[in-house]
This record gives sequence, C-alpha cells and structure tokens, in this order.
Amino acid sequence: MTAESSKSQSPAPRDDWDEAAPLIARFVGGGQLAPDADTEASTLIGTASPADYGAVASSGDGTAEEAGVVKPAEKPFPKFQVLLLCYARVMEPIAFFSIFPFIAQMVQENGNLPKTDVGFYSGLIESLFSATQMIVLLSWSQLADRIGRKPVLLITLFGTAVGPVLFGMSKTIWQMILFRCIAGLFSGSGLVIRTMLSELSTPETQAKAFSWFAFGGNIGIFLGPIIGGALADPAHQFPRAFGNVQFFIDYPYALQGIVVGLVSSTSCITSALFLKETLHEPKKSRGEDNGQPRMSTWELIKSREVALVLWTYSHAMFLAFVFTAIIPVALYTPIELGGIGLDAFQISIYMAIQGASQAIWLLLAFPVLHRRLGTRGVMKLCGYAYPWFFAGFVILNTLLRADTHAATVIFWIVGGVVTVVGPGVSMAFTGVQLALNDVAPDPHFVGMLNALALSLASGIRAIVPGAATAIYAVGVRGQIVWGHLAWVIMIPCAIGFTVACQYIPKGKRTSKNDDEGDENES
Repeated sequence: MTAESSKSQSPAPRDDWDEAAPLIARFVGGGQLAPDADTEASTLIGTASPADYGAVASSGDGTAEEAGVVKPAEKPFPKFQVLLLCYARVMEPIAFFSIFPFIAQMVQENGNLPKTDVGFYSGLIESLFSATQMIVLLSWSQLADRIGRKPVLLITLFGTAVGPVLFGMSKTIWQMILFRCIAGLFSGSGLVIRTMLSELSTPETQAKAFSWFAFGGNIGIFLGPIIGGALADPAHQFPRAFGNVQFFIDYPYALQGIVVGLVSSTSCITSALFLKETLHEPKKSRGEDNGQPRMSTWELIKSREVALVLWTYSHAMFLAFVFTAIIPVALYTPIELGGIGLDAFQISIYMAIQGASQAIWLLLAFPVLHRRLGTRGVMKLCGYAYPWFFAGFVILNTLLRADTHAATVIFWIVGGVVTVVGPGVSMAFTGVQLALNDVAPDPHFVGMLNALALSLASGIRAIVPGAATAIYAVGVRGQIVWGHLAWVIMIPCAIGFTVACQYIPKGKRTSKNDDEGDENES
C-alpha cells in the first residue's frame, strides 16, 4: 500500500473536505432522497481505525516513515463472519421477489377488480416496498450507529420474516398495501450488512467480500419467484395434499408467505447466535472525535468525490433496473415486432445461463480483475462494455429478421457473447459499492453513504421499471425505430455511464491496485 493511500485513510478530516457533490442512494436502497441541509450525519459505519485497514504512517511529503513505525499486521479475512452476512443478504430479495409470480392474481381476487385495473394496483403495491424503504433507510443507519450493527440487523431480519406472512394472509387491497409497506419499513438489512462487510474487510479483501455479497443477492432474486410461484394457491396447485385444507382455501397465498418467513427466520437465528458485532466504540459526535463541528448530511454529499460516486452509483442502478424490467418482455416479443420471440421455457433457459454467467463473473473474474485493475479500472471496463451489451439485443433482432443461413450463424455467435460475456457488466454494481466505501472521508461515514445510496436506489426502483416497460410498449406498438425505441434510448444512457466511470475518484480507502492502475494509465 502506498504512503499516499495510507495517509488518506486517516480518520482526520481533510483540508479540502468541501469539494462538493451528490447522488444516488447508491441508489441502492432506500433512504431519504434529499435530506434536509441541517440533517446531522449519523452514520452506520464503523469504528474501524487506520490500523484496521493496514495503514502506515506517512510523513508530510507523502513518503512512508520507517523509523519508529511498525506496520500493523495484515487483517485476516473473516470467512465465517462474511458467510453469515452473505446468508443474511439472501433473505431480503427472497421476500421482495416472492410475490411477483402471483401478485396480479392476488390483486384481482382480493379487490374483485377488472383485468384492466390489475396492472395499476400490482405496480402500486410492488413500488410501495421500495418507496417505504427509501424513507426509512437513513433512520436505520442512525440507529445502527447508536445501538450497534447486530441489534439493528436482527430487528430488520425479524421484520423480513414476519412481513411475508402478513402479506400472504391479506384479504383486501388495503391490507396488501399496509403489509407491503411494513415489509419495506423493516428492509434495512442490506444496508447494515454492507456496512458490516466494509468494517470487516480491508482494501485488499473487500472485493472478495462484496463479490459474495452480490452473489447472495442474486441467489435471493433467483429463489424468491420460485418459492412464491410454486407455493401460491396450494389448494388448486396440489389438490391431493392441500385440497381439503380449509385454511389454504381461505388464504391461498399464506403458504408461500409462511415458507418465506421460516426461511428468513433461519438467518435471524444464525446471526443472533454466531455473528459478531463490528461497532466496537460508543457513538461519538464528530466534535468529540476530532474537535471539528459535526458534519451534516448535506455537507457530506456536497463533497465533489462523494457526489461523483453517488451519481455513478445511481446511474448503474438505473441501467440495472431498466434492463431487468424490459428484458423478459423483449425476449417474449415476436421477432417481427422487435423482440427475440422466445417462449416461456426458452426464456427460463436464457435467464438461467445469464444468472450462472453473472455468478462466474462476480465470484471468479471480479476479484482477479480488481487486483489487477483496481476499482476504477473495473468500472471503466464495465462502462465500455455496457453500450455494446444493450446494442446486442438490437443486433440479435436484426439478424433474426434477416432470416438467412449466414444471419442465423451470426445470431448464435452474437447471442452467445451477449448471454455469457454480457452479464460481466454486473461487476459494475460491486465496483461502485467499493468506490462508495473508498470515497468515505473516514470510516465513520461509510454507513451514512450506504444509506444515502440505498435510499436513492429504492427511489429509482419505485419509478423506473414501470416507466421503462411503458416506453418499450410504446415503441413496439408504434414500431418506432422498428420496435427498438427502448434500446435506442438506453444505449446513450449507457454511454453516459461510460463517461461517468472515467471520473471515479480513488477515494480515501484506496488499495495499491488503484495506484498501480493510475501509473499504468500515465
């Protein structure tokens, strides 16, 4: 680690602290989108000291001082603790996505609605989770700084277990809305887990830790719809086993909620028994720490480096949510209308291959690339690839419309690249999380930044998917740009992300990889 990077890791505030900026709730999650200017920065982050990050003392000219300074031993990678946190990470996406297979049917039955109104109420209920999450995340961050990470994690995991049970037993639209909001209220586990992973890791091990974190989230996204779809309305799906059980006739969606709740409760139990607290100091105000006035949330996001990373984070989340929303529709849409023309089975095969590819990129490729290129280098690589990834679907449809032997051969080649190589852009999500950790002025602000980022992300998730599918539908219906309107809009957006990645700062918690990457570029 260079002296310059270790020096920047010191908790003491920097003289150039006022460099300014703002954005996303690393888009991730959900807190206040625009906190008041006088909101005090209460962080979620930890009490990690410079020694925790393997820092060395630096002289005024930025060179390491050898005399009288002993370099701290490298912090070991706590595999079991990271495993527990990644297991806990699986639960929130299971709870969030488990309702997707049956939400439309449940809305129609509980509200006695015409089919024309089902889409509106389904979208409303799905969005309320993210909207509620956006409002409360910053509060979870503040509470975790006061009472510790582990207690808040256990509270949120308990809420994650109870929420699906209540939702599954809803009998009216208003009950569904209420219980979905309650689920969003307790959806702070992802924020706490991010902060705990940051406190447990070093610049050299954080890539591995957050790769597994992302993998845990993908497992939850995969399992949630399977559990929800397989166990919804068991009296009709499995009449021999549940056809005579009056409870499941009266509450057709209770079984999936109970199962999701039981699965989520296992993470609450394992975390309570084996997880260690990572906040080892009582919360102190910034004035108590260094004699400086306590920094407000607004002062934090006015920092130029923080603002750049928040913007890039939100941009990455925007692209991810748009793609997730339109890809199932694009795959299903007939070829002559601008889609790929796959049936449900073929779509499931594509999704499975894409998911496996994404897991390989995150677990195997990302740590290696991060060691070689650093956070900024990986982000740039993903930024260059993103526009081509989106353009690939336009190319695939064009080849299918050509309907020649040569076009078919090229289709399978391009399709293989899009399906196997394309998901590598998902490394950007882990990379921007690391950039968010790196840019924190000192360790006490990591939780705060994650809360802001997740809040913005929740806000984006509440709005963007519906808007994206509407634009796609308009393009297909009117055959605007041969049905490719959504992709034509998204490609310039992806180019904008490419530009944003060029300005990712090294941050305060930089590892030697980023410094080496800068030297190579120069």
